Amino acid sequence: MQSAAFSLPSPSSHPYLKPRNFASNPTFYPIRGVSKGRDFSDSTNAISIPSFPKRSWSLSSSSPLPLRAWTSAPSLSKPSPLHLRATAAENAGEAGKSGSLLKTLELGLLFGLWYIFNIYFNIYNKQVLNAFHYPITVTAIQFAVGTILVTIMWTFNLYKRPKINGAQLAAILPLAVVHTLGNLFTNMSLGKVAVSFTHTIKAMEPFFSVVLSAMFLGELPTLWVVASLVPIVGGVALASVTEASFNWAGFWTAMASNLTNQSRNVLSKKVMVNKEESMDNITLFSIITIMSLILLAPVAIFTEGVKFTPAYLQSAVSTLNELRV
Repeated sequence: MQSAAFSLPSPSSHPYLKPRNFASNPTFYPIRGVSKGRDFSDSTNAISIPSFPKRSWSLSSSSPLPLRAWTSAPSLSKPSPLHLRATAAENAGEAGKSGSLLKTLELGLLFGLWYIFNIYFNIYNKQVLNAFHYPITVTAIQFAVGTILVTIMWTFNLYKRPKINGAQLAAILPLAVVHTLGNLFTNMSLGKVAVSFTHTIKAMEPFFSVVLSAMFLGELPTLWVVASLVPIVGGVALASVTEASFNWAGFWTAMASNLTNQSRNVLSKKVMVNKEESMDNITLFSIITIMSLILLAPVAIFTEGVKFTPAYLQSAVSTLNELRV
């Protein structure tokens, strides 16, 4: 009977089972850690950790592929919210600039049309008053034409027809009175003196506007505003002295026109302060025109009578044709 014997090789006979001497290993470098003043470099249980390559995260613009730690790659199909907000802000800024430019051009166009129509109105008005010496009737006819236009505008819904109550009509009545007097005094002045002299006198409207605003609205002018009125008043005085067609009736009626027209502007501002019952400029002017016709038509008939007989109209038309030639 044979016996089996098992023998284990000694550790020194096998290279992989040979114990390693950490103390004699020349490549071993213990970790030096400092925590609260304690040095671990002399510890016998120091562990060697292999060194890892250093990684640097560069955010410079020269890097072709900038990296971001722990983030996924941005989606190219869906823009970021910040980009959308920036784009919307840029679009809003461009739209605001274009809108302000259009408003400026519109305002300049309205000023130009106002000057052109005002020039032709004054020229034809002067010719009519030279042929038809009844300024009250001429003014009433002008209000009648305006009333017809307002009626057409409201009838065919070219502009929204307002709903007016009694309190609003009572507040608008003083505006209608001064509006009527302002147009009447202007026509009376045009019938007495030259058109240029009447509008030279009417250049003092800013002076009356400043004075009336200080009296009724409490808006005191600055020193610069007062200084700007000095050349206006001086220029009107110089033009009045040197005017060949000067007469006191034309001068005082033009001054009265300044006073009444600027009173209308100040009262209009007081009426439109109340936002709950205020109305836009076109509606307010339309109502004032109708009320002015109602106020002035009886006065024209009572003072100047009906001057529309066929013989008188034929004479007036022939005189007007002569003046236009």
